[in-house]
Amino acid sequence: MSNIEAGKVRTRFAPSPTGYLHVGGVRTALFNYLFARQHGGEFILRIEDTDQTRSTEESIAQILEGMKWMGLDWDGPVTRQTERFAAYKSHVDRLLSEGNAYRCTCSPEELDAKRKLAMAEGRKPQYDGTCRNRNDISPDGPHVIRFKSPAEGATTFTDLVRGDMSVNNAEIDDLIIWRTDGTPTYNLSVAIDDAEMGISHVIRGDDHLANTPRQVQLYEALGYPIPKFAHIPMILGPDKARLSKRHGAASILEYREMGYLPEAVINYIARLGWSYGDQEIFSMKELIDCFSLDRVGRSPAVFDTEKLDWLNTHYIKNGDDLALTQAIKPFLSKDSISVEDKDIIVGIPSLKQRSRNLLEMAQGTEYYLLDEIKYEEESASKFLTEDNLPYIKKVEERLLLLDLVSHETLEKLFNEVCEETNTKLGTIAQPVRVALTGKKVSPGIYDVIQVLGRDRSIKRLQSAEKMIKAKPFPAEGK
Repeated sequence: MSNIEAGKVRTRFAPSPTGYLHVGGVRTALFNYLFARQHGGEFILRIEDTDQTRSTEESIAQILEGMKWMGLDWDGPVTRQTERFAAYKSHVDRLLSEGNAYRCTCSPEELDAKRKLAMAEGRKPQYDGTCRNRNDISPDGPHVIRFKSPAEGATTFTDLVRGDMSVNNAEIDDLIIWRTDGTPTYNLSVAIDDAEMGISHVIRGDDHLANTPRQVQLYEALGYPIPKFAHIPMILGPDKARLSKRHGAASILEYREMGYLPEAVINYIARLGWSYGDQEIFSMKELIDCFSLDRVGRSPAVFDTEKLDWLNTHYIKNGDDLALTQAIKPFLSKDSISVEDKDIIVGIPSLKQRSRNLLEMAQGTEYYLLDEIKYEEESASKFLTEDNLPYIKKVEERLLLLDLVSHETLEKLFNEVCEETNTKLGTIAQPVRVALTGKKVSPGIYDVIQVLGRDRSIKRLQSAEKMIKAKPFPAEGK
């Protein structure tokens, strides 16, 4: 019998390892995780790998890595369905012996012909029960085993998102539960696993809604209590089509490679189809405290990369400097990978105020770390010119006379250069910025000089001056 205890909440995430862990899968895992943790229950991870032709060990490894990166820790060992074939077979034998299942020898060609005939006659293309009452089929020959679905009445259940649901049993044909090759089908293995693992709440995508009446019938035939169901709406792309690779990353780990923080991704995914007033920013603890299924909507959620970017920027801007230092290390080039934390962290405060992701932070960090910087060709050709050489030279000369580098002394320095040359700050700061960083976009010029220090800043300005004199770019517009 079932292991469900009175009042004991137990949820599960049960991905099929036939591909990568995607955004929709992560949301399903997250909602199950939050519900279990909020109620002091358990969250189980089960790998549904009965499709042995498509399941791969690579996909399993990627699923586990993705779950760990997102911080979705599960309880107990990971279960794999391929380890439970004996349990499924014993349940099938029981269904056969009790008259709730039967052997079927209809060939694929015969079934296809039946479907085509039904469609031609305007009937629903479902199995017609040819073998339902046969007793002469040998267990030794090729055959499948079908569940004998109730022919009359209706199958009902309450969905915690959609309300009361009812399906006429005449609309449900006799499901194949055991294949000719000796493997169980999805609906059978899922129902048995959820029952034997004591799953109290099945929270999953609404693409599984059509499977639920079949599984309810299997629970009833096997004498198992029926868990509570909650079917959450699908996720759409901005074009209102079902979310797919063309809308962005296919794997959740691709977001890691693009420099997103896991807390930003979790926060964003939690809000896809779930709301809590006007609040947008949630820590994991807040999500656990606030989450409830009655706040999950019925309409599809739309994935918005701009909103994800906004959240990622928020978490970077408010992130701990040491944690961000560790987070950007995988994004540093091989020339910077051996740099010590103390050399990286000094640039974090200025960079995190304007970086959208960790990749941008790492790229910005490198002009603080490397002895020799690379100039963006377009930026150098526009700003490292003969016309701008005097500005760079004057800033360098005044830095040589500066004893203390601070925001105040640098602001005074640049103001004096502006007055002396009768030039606006932006006209002077931009070529100096490119000379110091190689880029036209960086943190504030005062911040850059403070992080680099006086001597390194002077050295870079001198290098830029030499480059301009040796091979000057033409002045803009000439």
